[in-house]
Amino acid sequence: MTTTTPPITLDDVRSAAARLRGVAHRTPVLRSRTLDALVGAEVHLKCENFQRVGAFKFRGAYNTVSRLTPDQLARGVVAYSSGNHAQAVALAARELGTTAVVVMPEDAPPSKRAATEGYGATVVSYDRYTGDRAAIAESLAAERGLTLVPPYDHPHVIAGQGTAALELLEESGELDALIAPVGGGGLIAGSATAVKGLHPATRVIGVEPEAGDDTRRSLEAGRRVTVPVPRTIADGQAVATPGELTFAVNRRLLDGVVLVDDEAIKEAMRFAFTRLKIVLEPSGATPLAALLTGRAGPLPPLVGLILSGGNVDTERFARLCAPGDRAGAPHPDGGPGWTGGR
Repeated sequence: MTTTTPPITLDDVRSAAARLRGVAHRTPVLRSRTLDALVGAEVHLKCENFQRVGAFKFRGAYNTVSRLTPDQLARGVVAYSSGNHAQAVALAARELGTTAVVVMPEDAPPSKRAATEGYGATVVSYDRYTGDRAAIAESLAAERGLTLVPPYDHPHVIAGQGTAALELLEESGELDALIAPVGGGGLIAGSATAVKGLHPATRVIGVEPEAGDDTRRSLEAGRRVTVPVPRTIADGQAVATPGELTFAVNRRLLDGVVLVDDEAIKEAMRFAFTRLKIVLEPSGATPLAALLTGRAGPLPPLVGLILSGGNVDTERFARLCAPGDRAGAPHPDGGPGWTGGR
C-alpha cells in the first residue's frame, strides 16, 4: 500500500496565518437578510475585496516571499499574472525590501497594471492568446537570478490563500458548505485543506466561468485537462489548465465544481452593489452568481462564500453593471428566472 503526501496540510495553513498576522487584513464577514431570504440559507460572505491589493492574492504572495532567504530577497522575484497576483507580489516585495518583475497580458485591466507599477514592480507585457507567460517568467528568472513566485501552483501560495477560509471558520463556526472561485485552483485548494482539516463533513464547491471550465473537466477526466484560453469577463479565472499541485489537492478534497455564465456574473455584481453595498470584480462575484442562479444546487442551512476580490476600474464596473438583459435574474418569489436553491 502506498500513500501520497498532500502538497499542504492544515498545519501549513495555520503557519501561514501566523506569518500573515498583523500584515494581511482580517477581512470582514458580512451577512444579508435579503440574500438569506432569497436563497433559503444562512449565508456568510468572506469579503476578500477588502484585503490588501483588493484581493485574496496578497495572502499567498506574502507568505511565499517572506520565506525567501536573504540572498533570494537581494536578487528579487518574478511573477506572472492577469492582475491580482501581480499586485500582491509587487506589494509583498515592497513590504519585504526586495524588487519584483511581473509578466502581465497586454489586455490586463489598466487599473490592475497601474496598481502593480504603483507598488514598484516592473511590468513585462505579452499576448495571452499567443504567448506563454510561465515560459517568459522562467526565462527572466534564469537570466536575472530571480525567484519565481507562481500565482497558484506553489505550497506556500496555496497555504497562504487557505487562511481566508481559516478566518471564516473562526468567525462563523462549522459550515455546511463553502463555495469559492476556481481559477488556477490555489484559493479553493487552500480553503479545502483548511475546511476539511477542521470539519471533514463540510462540502466544498468551486465555481468556474462557463468559458473556462478546465478544473471541472479535469475532475471528470481524473487528470489535468487543457481548454482553449477562456474568453470571459472573469479575467482572474481565465486559466486554461489547473495547476499540478492545486489539482492534486482539489481532486481529493472538492465535492464538485459548478459553472456560471457572464450574464449571471454581471447580475451578481449588480446585486452585490445594490443590495450588499460592496464592489466585486467579475471573478470575485462568481460564487454569488452560483448562489443566485441556483447553480450551487439545493443549499444546506449554513453556507460560506469567499468573495475573492474587488479590483475593477470605475468605467468597466459601470459598463458591466449597466442595465441590460435580465434573463436568468433571480426572483425571491420563485417566479420566472429562478432556477434553484432552497
